[in-house]
Amino acid sequence: MTEEFGSAYAGVLGNSHVLQVLGNRTPDEAIADGVKFREIWAAVCDDLQVPEERRLGRDMPIRERRDV
Repeated sequence: MTEEFGSAYAGVLGNSHVLQVLGNRTPDEAIADGVKFREIWAAVCDDLQVPEERRLGRDMPIRERRDV
């Protein structure tokens, strides 16, 4: 959530944004109750309309393996 929303707003979302699909719990409450992170993130993305292409995070460059 930090990567998508920034650290301050991610914290606010985590402890105050209630998601019906998670049983009217916040992401932090769902984590405490043992809900899988992937399920929580999908619920957040759906609710806040995060585009599909940003749901897996930023693309990172692939490093070439160099045998020495």
